[in-house]
Amino acid sequence: MVPQRLTFVTIGARHLRTLHDFYTGWGWKPLPNSSDEITFFDLGGVRLGLWDIESLRDEAAPSEPLPGRGWNGITLAINVATRDEVDTVFDSALEAGATMINRPRDWDWGGRSGYVADPEGTRWEIAWAPMFPVDD
Repeated sequence: MVPQRLTFVTIGARHLRTLHDFYTGWGWKPLPNSSDEITFFDLGGVRLGLWDIESLRDEAAPSEPLPGRGWNGITLAINVATRDEVDTVFDSALEAGATMINRPRDWDWGGRSGYVADPEGTRWEIAWAPMFPVDD
C-alpha cells in the first residue's frame, strides 16, 4: 500500500540563487541543512526543495530534455485562515517580487483566491477555502 501523504516538493531551478532569494524575500527561513547547491524550507509538514534543474532532471527524468520555459501544468497553494488574508498575503508576495497572474477574487465554489508566479514561472495559488480550514 502507498501511504496517502505528500512530504516533499522539489522545484528544479534554472537560477538557484534567484529562487532562494525570492522565497527568503517572502519571509521563509531555509532549513539548517540547506547549502549553496540546494535549499530546503519547512512548509508546515511538507518540505519544499529548490535544486538545480539539470541535477533534478538527471535524477528524476534522465532520458528527458530539460523542460521549456512555459507553465508546467502544476500549481502549488498556500491556504490562509480568512478571506481577507488572501489579499494581504497576495500583496506581500508581489512585494517580494512575484508576478501577478490573476488578482484575488471570490469563486463560485465558496472561496477566494488569486495566483502569482515565482521568477521562474512556478504558479502559487493564495487561497481561502472554507471547506479546508487552516489553523494559523
